[in-house]
Amino acid sequence: MPALQPFPHHQKQTICIVLSQNDQGVFAVPQKPIEEEVRTTNDWFGRFAASSSGWLGSKWAFSAAVLLIVAWAASGPMFHYSAEWQLVINTGTTIITFLMVFLIQNTQNRDARAINLKLNELIRSGDNAENQMIDIENLSDLELDDLQARYEAVRDACEDRRAKRAAAAKANAT
Repeated sequence: MPALQPFPHHQKQTICIVLSQNDQGVFAVPQKPIEEEVRTTNDWFGRFAASSSGWLGSKWAFSAAVLLIVAWAASGPMFHYSAEWQLVINTGTTIITFLMVFLIQNTQNRDARAINLKLNELIRSGDNAENQMIDIENLSDLELDDLQARYEAVRDACEDRRAKRAAAAKANAT
């Protein structure tokens, strides 16, 4: 199997060939690899989300948030614990939470894509691997349910064979 080219892919054109079959036979359909279809680090939000998620997940960001809350709480007596004083923290945390949802989702999407690509490479590199499992994250829920049922049946058959071997070993031992 040919080795994949290292990143960045923009230096060299990479094409995946997917074999399809119809009533006239099997034919090859060229497709772009999924990592070339969506590159989050090429857009400004992807770069921003990647750099900010690293900082916002650090102990320094947590410490800054704790200090901000302590400062807000300490200022309570100065503002007589007024409704405006409470509104400041409520509004601030709501806005920050709202914005963080998008950063977290972007990071999760990027991580999930990277994990799926790594798994695809492991499947592709295995001699006895079922290549039909590559890119299953793009299947519908019904198709995923069918695959799950198939692998549950494989697991059940394996457990049955294991139980039969254990019973046979126990019978031979007596």
